[in-house]
Amino acid sequence: MNRRTRLGVVAATALTLTVTAPAAGAHAAPLSGADPARATLPAGDGWASEGTGTSGGAAADASRVFTVTTWEEFRDALAVPGTDPRIVKVVGTLNATAAGCAAFEAPGYDFTRYLADYDPAVWGYEHEVSGPQEDLRAASATAQGKAIKVKVPANTTITGVGRDAGITGGSLQVQGVDNVVIRNLTMESPLDCFPQWDPTDGATGAWNSEYDSLVVYGSTHVWIDHNTFTDGAHPDSSLPSYYGEVYQQHDGELDVVRGADLVTVSWNVFTDHDKTLMIGNSDSAGATDRGKLRVTLHHNLFENVIERAPRVRFGQVDAYNNHFVVPSSTYAYSLGIGQESQLFAEKNAFTLAGGVPAGKILKKWKDAPVTTVGNYVNGKPVDLLAVHNAQFPEELLRADAGWTPVLRTRVDHPRAVPALVDHRAGAGRSC
Repeated sequence: MNRRTRLGVVAATALTLTVTAPAAGAHAAPLSGADPARATLPAGDGWASEGTGTSGGAAADASRVFTVTTWEEFRDALAVPGTDPRIVKVVGTLNATAAGCAAFEAPGYDFTRYLADYDPAVWGYEHEVSGPQEDLRAASATAQGKAIKVKVPANTTITGVGRDAGITGGSLQVQGVDNVVIRNLTMESPLDCFPQWDPTDGATGAWNSEYDSLVVYGSTHVWIDHNTFTDGAHPDSSLPSYYGEVYQQHDGELDVVRGADLVTVSWNVFTDHDKTLMIGNSDSAGATDRGKLRVTLHHNLFENVIERAPRVRFGQVDAYNNHFVVPSSTYAYSLGIGQESQLFAEKNAFTLAGGVPAGKILKKWKDAPVTTVGNYVNGKPVDLLAVHNAQFPEELLRADAGWTPVLRTRVDHPRAVPALVDHRAGAGRSC
């Protein structure tokens, strides 16, 4: 059932931004419109439809419609000044790290020397690493971050053209803006070239990485639709180990954090990843997050992901009609209940491998109420809260999230969800 997309590398071309005039009679509409790049979020479709709704760059003039085929062209299109509506159409695969990790290395950085300097047999586990090689690693990481991160302006639509459009190795930053649409892209997770060794992380230390495929940070009215998020050619199983720990080069696929609000995540595929989707990134962020982080997740496929699908802090999160395909090994949980969260999980479908108990679907991180109604596990109705509390009496969860979602355009029977979502979610597909 694995639908991983293997991304190819598009050779760099001369930097040219092509302005594409909209088709005659094009208008802001759902997918059925004449130009999918001018689609707007339907009324009532999740939290991003609240208030002014979400239209992205649907009303862009012809002069602010760009077709790009390289990462450099993509960055330039997003850097064009102004916040008037813009549309960026992605053709083929944009590779943010085509030059390889060596292109970001600070002079003097030597990974072999790094491993020797901070070997636990030499450095121990009591103190965080410091010294010349750590400084050079940090400088190298800064260079990679500047190359692969790109800020998405307000009133922007980014959309893939056709079935094979995508971004590999890039990190989209939707930070401090309003009204953004991102659709029809296969996003292969950035591969952190310079993870940091932290000997104080756990009993035996850990490698920590940065860079998410997509971060929504302090932004409002964001619609993320029909995308595929994947580790692609570099799954965790392919990563080496050092000091007895996996050399982790992936962070998350999607984060919604730091006061972000009014987000709809619909018809996406999240596949083959560990820490997948986080809503709220700190228990201490109540000053920015309390009363915000309102997110709707519907008709998404979470396939072979280990945890955080999602993990929630503070927000009122509506998760309905999603399909979770759970592997038999390494699985931790799907729905994480965190600090002051108010998760409402309804009519989702879970396909669990043999030996995986339904009680593991929920995970208690902090005491917070949760509503679970009408969910199905392997084709049968299951009270997720009851089975969790029965299996983990030391981690009892409270019922009733304290609110009822109303911003929904369609709710399917959970028995129909696997076939519906598996065939229609993800990049290159339509609803």
